[in-house]
Amino acid sequence: MCIHKCIVNVYTGDTMASSRTLSRDVMINLRANRKQRAVIDRAAETLGKNRSDFMLEAACREAESVLLDQRYFQLDEAQFRKFTAALDKEPTHNPRLRKLLATKAPWE
Repeated sequence: MCIHKCIVNVYTGDTMASSRTLSRDVMINLRANRKQRAVIDRAAETLGKNRSDFMLEAACREAESVLLDQRYFQLDEAQFRKFTAALDKEPTHNPRLRKLLATKAPWE
């Protein structure tokens, strides 16, 4: 499962590993004011990261969030068949999940 280490691109199915493990072969330039740079630097330092890693990870996280929040998407015929087959597939037996869903929440 790809939690915090990689993200599966919902449009291509590609897995995007964290920015530290991929080679960087393109430049992204942007301008900021001193105050913005200072707060970014403080946050990056707090996490033990450099400015580039911090900004790239934050931007990618936000971009993936925007893309994953889409409610409308287009599929070609083959992708649609695969998608509907996955939806129609009988769920696998999962006793741990069944137990979790039957457990009363602590705040109830």
